[in-house]
Amino acid sequence: MHNPKDITWLPEPEDHNYPAAVSYLNLLFDNAVAAKYVGQLKTAPMTSFKAKDIFRASELSLLGVSNLHVEKNRTKIESGRKLSPILLVRDAANGKVIVADGYHRLCAVYSYDEDALIPCKIA
Repeated sequence: MHNPKDITWLPEPEDHNYPAAVSYLNLLFDNAVAAKYVGQLKTAPMTSFKAKDIFRASELSLLGVSNLHVEKNRTKIESGRKLSPILLVRDAANGKVIVADGYHRLCAVYSYDEDALIPCKIA
C-alpha cells in the first residue's frame, strides 16, 4: 500500500479527456459554449486543489469504491500508476464547479486521501 503522498499524476490531462469533457458539457450547455469551455481548458495552466474542496465546490456526491471506475482508479493509485489531472469549469451562475472530466478519479483520490492535492485545469 502506498502512502497518500505517493499519488502520482501525469503532467497534463490525457488527450482523450477533452472529448469526454465536451460530451459531458454538451449536456449542460449548447455546443458552442461547451466547445468554448474545452478550448479554455486546453490552454489553461495547471493548478491544484484539495480533493475535499473540489467536492464541496462541485456539490457532487461521492461514488463509493464499489463503483467499477472508482475501483480501477484506486488500483492505479495503489500500484503507483499515474492518474490524469481533472478538468473543471467554474459555473459562476450557480456558484459551483463543474467536474467536466475526472469525476471517478476525484472519487478515488478522495476515498484514498481527502486532503490530497489534485492537479487540474480550470476554466
